[in-house]
Amino acid sequence: KEKATAPAPDDGDGNPRPAKAARPTRFTPLEGNHGKLFTCTDLTPTAGGELPTESRWMCGKEPVPTSAYKQDAKQTWSKINRTELIGMRGESTHFHVRYFEIAPGGHSTFEHHVHEHVVIPLSGKGEAQVLGRMWDMKVGDVCYVAPREIHQFRNPAENTESFGFLCIVNSNRDRPVTVDPNTKTVCG
Repeated sequence: KEKATAPAPDDGDGNPRPAKAARPTRFTPLEGNHGKLFTCTDLTPTAGGELPTESRWMCGKEPVPTSAYKQDAKQTWSKINRTELIGMRGESTHFHVRYFEIAPGGHSTFEHHVHEHVVIPLSGKGEAQVLGRMWDMKVGDVCYVAPREIHQFRNPAENTESFGFLCIVNSNRDRPVTVDPNTKTVCG
């Protein structure tokens, strides 16, 4: 007795369906030049004057480390940290994407540089001072800082939550020049 074989599945027009591809690995390593997904664990602004101690971002199963805002002896900033998302772990991008978070009363360095950058708030509210202009910033706003414009990002002390934002810059960039906020002169 012959066994009947089921017809091969088709797409409804009589064409055979392609074989299913193996499902790719869900998680990729943090290091290296390959596609990556950075998942945000929580962007709820922290209350009070504290910054989060745990990373807000994951790449696969690895937390993306949060570090000090800058590594220099003259601390010209206050209550701010950074997370390098794209551009520092082997990617071949021509840009870097970083996430900064400023606690109430904190600020970035008052500075200028030749490279341009874009800032996009993701949590809380803050301020951008660019040249002589002061702008209030909230989630969804976009701030462009042109080359050589003196600028600083702040979270006013009266705010009760942290101010978090993405900052996109050129991967090949010059070092910032610190400016004295009172005299508007370059600091040595």
